[in-house]
Amino acid sequence: MASSSKRPRPRASDAEATVPDEAASTGGQPAAERPAVDEPVAERPVAVQSAEERAAGPEPVGDQPVPHVRVAVIGSGFGGLGAGVRLRRAGITSFVILERADSVGGTWRDNSYPGCACDVPSHLYSFSFAPNPDWPRSFSGQPDIRAYLEKVTDVFGLRPHLRLNTEVVEARWDVERTHWRIATTAGRWTADAIVSAAGPLADPQIPDLPGLDSFPGEVFHSSRWDHDFDLAGKRVAMVGTGASAAQIIPAIQPEVGKLTVFQRTPAWVLPRRDRTITELEKWLHGRFPFTAKVRRGALFALRELQVDAFVRRPGLLRAVQRLAERHIADGVADPALRARLTPDYRIGCKRILLSNTYYPALAAANTEVVSGGLREVRGSALVGADGSEHEVDAIVFGTGFHVTDMPMGSRVFGVNGTSFAEEWKEGMEALRGSTVHGFPNFFFVIGPNTGLGNSSMILMIESQLNYMIDALKTLDEIGATAMQPSARAQRRWNLELQHRMDRTVWTTGGCRSWYLDKSGKNTVLWPGSTTSFRRATRKVDLTEYELILRQDGRPGLSATTAEAGEVLV
Repeated sequence: MASSSKRPRPRASDAEATVPDEAASTGGQPAAERPAVDEPVAERPVAVQSAEERAAGPEPVGDQPVPHVRVAVIGSGFGGLGAGVRLRRAGITSFVILERADSVGGTWRDNSYPGCACDVPSHLYSFSFAPNPDWPRSFSGQPDIRAYLEKVTDVFGLRPHLRLNTEVVEARWDVERTHWRIATTAGRWTADAIVSAAGPLADPQIPDLPGLDSFPGEVFHSSRWDHDFDLAGKRVAMVGTGASAAQIIPAIQPEVGKLTVFQRTPAWVLPRRDRTITELEKWLHGRFPFTAKVRRGALFALRELQVDAFVRRPGLLRAVQRLAERHIADGVADPALRARLTPDYRIGCKRILLSNTYYPALAAANTEVVSGGLREVRGSALVGADGSEHEVDAIVFGTGFHVTDMPMGSRVFGVNGTSFAEEWKEGMEALRGSTVHGFPNFFFVIGPNTGLGNSSMILMIESQLNYMIDALKTLDEIGATAMQPSARAQRRWNLELQHRMDRTVWTTGGCRSWYLDKSGKNTVLWPGSTTSFRRATRKVDLTEYELILRQDGRPGLSATTAEAGEVLV
C-alpha cells in the first residue's frame, strides 16, 4: 500500500506574481534595512545578539556556539512570509524562517490536488502591502497563489532568512537565559521570540479505519497528492465531501472509470462567481493602483456586511439557504440523490462551499454517493456505513487536518516545562488569538479563535502581525526581556469570546463541524468582523501582561514576573 504520510516534492510553477515596482526596487523598506544576500543572519551569531545575550555569551553545543536570533519564525506560508516582511520593515533583521519543506508556500505548496483553488476573491486574498494586479481569475488557482508567495519572498528579500528542510522538533523556554531553545532537523538555535506560523491546515488527518493498512491499492490525503499515480480509468474512492473534495470531485470525475464518494455529512454549496480577469482590468490595476484598492475595498465591505448573519442573527441566512437549495435542484435531477445531498442543518453552520461543477459531477453516470461515510476496509473493498461494499483501486482522503489538536502543540514547552498539548487538554485558548500564559515571547499567527467563515484570512494574519510587531517594539521601549499574558487576562478574554460564540450559527446551526473540539467548544473561529479583530490587536495592552526582566543585563538569573504589567527594577 502507498504511504498516506508521504510529502510529494512540490512542483515548480512558471507563473509569476506582480508586486509594486517601488517594492521591487527597495524590498518595501529603506535599502539600509536590507541584509546582504551573501550574509545569512543566522550565520552571524554574535552580530545579531542583543546586548544582554552578548553579556551572557553564546549558548554552546559541544565546541560550537548555537546561533542566536531575535526572532525565529516557524513556517513559510502567508503567515511566515508576512512575518518576515513586517520584521524587516520594523528594522528587525535578526530573524530566520524555519521551513520543514524544500520551498515556501505553506498550504498552497502542500495542496496541489486537481482543481485546487481559493474560495476567497484573489484581490482580497493577498497582502495589503503587496497587491498583485495580474491575478488571472477572480478566484485564482493554487499555482498562481503559490507563485505569488514565491514572488513576495524574492521582492521583499526574504531568501537570506529562509532555512528550508528545517523542521522544528522541539522548542523549550529557557528560564535562566530567558530565551527559546529550538531543536530542528538541521541544527539548534536560540531566539528571543518565536512566531508560530505553521498554520492549522498543515498536518493531514486520516481516520483510523479497520483494515486500512491492508488495502492493496494507492492511498493518499488530498494535501499529499500523488501526481505519479495515473487515475485514468481507475476505480477511485473519495472519502469526505468538504472544501477540498468539492474541488477534487469535478476535476477527476471525467477521468476516472468509477468514482465512489463516501459522504458522512452533506455540505451546503453555492454558485461560484468565477471568471477570467480581463487584460484591461489588469492594465488598469497595474497602471492605476487605486483601482485595485477600490476593488479590494468593495470585496472587503461586502464580506464585512455578511458577518452579522453568521455571528448574531443566523435567521438572516434563510434567503441564502434557499439559493443553495435552488443550486442543488439545478444540478441534480434525481430526487433521491438530491435528498441525500441536502443538509439537515442551517447553512453556515459548517463551511459553505462554492462550486458550479460539484453537483453535476456527483450526478454523473460514473459517480456513486454513499451516505453515512466509510466504516471499514476489507482487502480492496470499502464498506460504507450502510453496509454496502465497493471495490476500488485507490483511496483519496479529503478528511481535513489536525486543527484543534495541532501536532506542534506537543513540541513546544513553556516556563514550567508544560507543552501546549498539556496546557490545552481542555481546549485551545490564547489572549487575542496571539499569546498564551506560560509561553513568553511566543506569538501565534492564525492562533486559537482567529479563523473565518466568510472572508480572507490574510486580513486576520496582518492584524496579528501588527500585534506581534507592537509587542516587540514595546519590549524594547520599556527595557523588558519577555512578556506573557496574565492568566486572568487570558481567561477573561476567552470567557467573553465563548459567550459571544453562543449566538453564532456555528453553535446554533445544528451541525457538528471541524470548528469544534472534542468537548464541543469552538476554538477555531472568530465571532466577529475582521474590523473588530483589527481593533482588538491594534496595540498591546500592558495591563494584560506580565513582564520578564533580566536584571542588570547579567546572565544566569532566574526570570521575574510582574503582575498586570508592573515592571520590576
